[in-house]
Amino acid sequence: MTLFEKAISKIDEVNAQDPHSEDFEGKTFPKELLYSQRMSEKLQQFAPEAPDYLHIAARAQHIGRWRIPRSEYPMDRVGYLRWREELKKMHAAMTTQILAELGFDEEKIARVSHLIRKKQLKSDEETQLLEDVICLVFLEYYFEDFAAKHADEKIIDIVRKTWAKMSESGKNAALKLPLSSSSLQLIQQAVSD
Repeated sequence: MTLFEKAISKIDEVNAQDPHSEDFEGKTFPKELLYSQRMSEKLQQFAPEAPDYLHIAARAQHIGRWRIPRSEYPMDRVGYLRWREELKKMHAAMTTQILAELGFDEEKIARVSHLIRKKQLKSDEETQLLEDVICLVFLEYYFEDFAAKHADEKIIDIVRKTWAKMSESGKNAALKLPLSSSSLQLIQQAVSD
């Protein structure tokens, strides 16, 4: 196995321990393992020329996410943002440890950590690319269930926030996703107002 393949394997080993599961196409998967595989597939579709370290950052985006439950933070916007920041730090630290143990050079390790922490969004092309992939995975695989549980006004607000994080090429890719007509309608309503 190459160093890159070993890194992906180690990330998958961690995510395979997720006690939460998700059913997809007749199979049950550890939730974050399935998410990480979707991130890799979407990055490969969206930017096949992306460097290995960006593929590692995509695969590790939610590594060990269940270890810091949302319920440990206040259920308001401030609590949500604090939870997300702690998650980013944990994901970066866990991935840094894996890469260091495998013998990756410090420059690549620092770059992966930078990407996972979403540093310099909008000004760093690779951070923006990773954010586009995160948004595309959300819209393709998680949006429909999310939308079914919330009022249209909240969904439109979430889509607007998601849209604001995306590049033009990310937005174009989003409008081509295989979504239901009701989801596409909500997205178009959010981005056209």
